[in-house]
Amino acid sequence: MKTVVAPLRWLGEMPEGNLEMLDQRRLPAEEIWLPMPTYEAVAAGIRDMAIRGAPAIGIAAAYAVALAARAMHRDGVSLDNLAHKLAPIYAHLAETRPTAVNLFWALERMKKCVLLSADLPDKARVARLFEEAAAISSEDRANNERMGRLGAELFGPKTRILTHCNTGGIATGGLGTALGIIRALHASGKLEHVWIGETRPYLQGARLTTWECQQDQIPCTLITDSMAAHFMQQGEVDAVIVGADRVAANGDVANKIGTYGLAVLCAYHKIPFYVAAPLSTIDLQTPSGEAIEIEQRSPQEVTHLNGTPIAPAGIPAASPAFDMTPNALIRAIITEDAIVEAPFGVALARLNAR
Repeated sequence: MKTVVAPLRWLGEMPEGNLEMLDQRRLPAEEIWLPMPTYEAVAAGIRDMAIRGAPAIGIAAAYAVALAARAMHRDGVSLDNLAHKLAPIYAHLAETRPTAVNLFWALERMKKCVLLSADLPDKARVARLFEEAAAISSEDRANNERMGRLGAELFGPKTRILTHCNTGGIATGGLGTALGIIRALHASGKLEHVWIGETRPYLQGARLTTWECQQDQIPCTLITDSMAAHFMQQGEVDAVIVGADRVAANGDVANKIGTYGLAVLCAYHKIPFYVAAPLSTIDLQTPSGEAIEIEQRSPQEVTHLNGTPIAPAGIPAASPAFDMTPNALIRAIITEDAIVEAPFGVALARLNAR
């Protein structure tokens, strides 16, 4: 298996080095790394989808908090009462992408680190925040590996998987969630083929998942989103594996728009539908999918393709970034610690209590 490209990289020694973000909007044509000198730059990268994928967004937000504290220290601002001084920065970051719960999970973890480091000298305190951000990233990498091994155990030889959006290395801190399982299947020799939905309107499947699979020489075929039903009907799909941006307490899942339709198709064709999500994506404070805020993005993402109009000028368009899949359509949720099946509410609560 080749080295997986990460969505973020640190140049130099923490906390004095520099953060860079892979501009995923430019892939696969160009591999461009954007400098991220400030928390505002990171927030813009998250909001404008230079970085995307729930775990990767959380990691980026953690680094943004550390960058904000470093900027204060460099400007001679005392880090006393740092929690209060960072409050508007937390709020700014929280507004960038409202659906992906890893963003809020990472911010809460950084808030705790701020409080627990209050007795340290300012310079050491900044270093501690960067250590915490790096730990969030490295832990996600390890979680991906465990998730991949667990998920691969569900399948036999010559498995044909259909996946949606991008859930790989550039969406996480490691091998990926759903794509991490696919990578594990490929490494074990059990994967026959992957069908990759293009994932309109942002084309994460066409641009990003194909790119990652090509790098690892994973046998795959790109299809338009509307072709999924055809290949299921033809008996070409053994299972569907997707990621998640938020898993509610009852097992309902918010994920990239188009996920719900795939789950409905799987139910009709009697194909197992799996969700791969780290524990940090499980939100026990949200009782069901109905309570999940669905991000609404610019209609121009639907009416234009790479800036070129593909619809009549002035035509109204809707662009929900995510949809909600009811738990009744999900065979299992694959986490780094266990494979969770219905009744999801009980199992997820028990898993998070460990």
